[in-house]
Amino acid sequence: MIRTSLALAIFAATATASFAGPIESACLRSDRDAANPVLCGCIQNVANLVLSGGDQRRAAGFFSNPAKAQDVRQSDRAADEAFWRRYKEFGTVAETYCAAS
Repeated sequence: MIRTSLALAIFAATATASFAGPIESACLRSDRDAANPVLCGCIQNVANLVLSGGDQRRAAGFFSNPAKAQDVRQSDRAADEAFWRRYKEFGTVAETYCAAS
């Protein structure tokens, strides 16, 4: 929770900056109706604060292949479980701060 609080504070300070990255690119390429540059940029900004570069690349794959997310979520591997916790935190923060985008 401390990490989330810190991420939220940093996000508030950098909300106007946009950093192109794997999450934003995957979001913009997705066939989701809600995908737009503002929303995808917001989600990328949160990813930059909450996820490592490797986590971002892994999560970006979920946009084109949602079954990958299900495989990771159901995995018994410790590394997958740790990633899934970070990914869920990212999702919670992104939902909170990007809902109006």
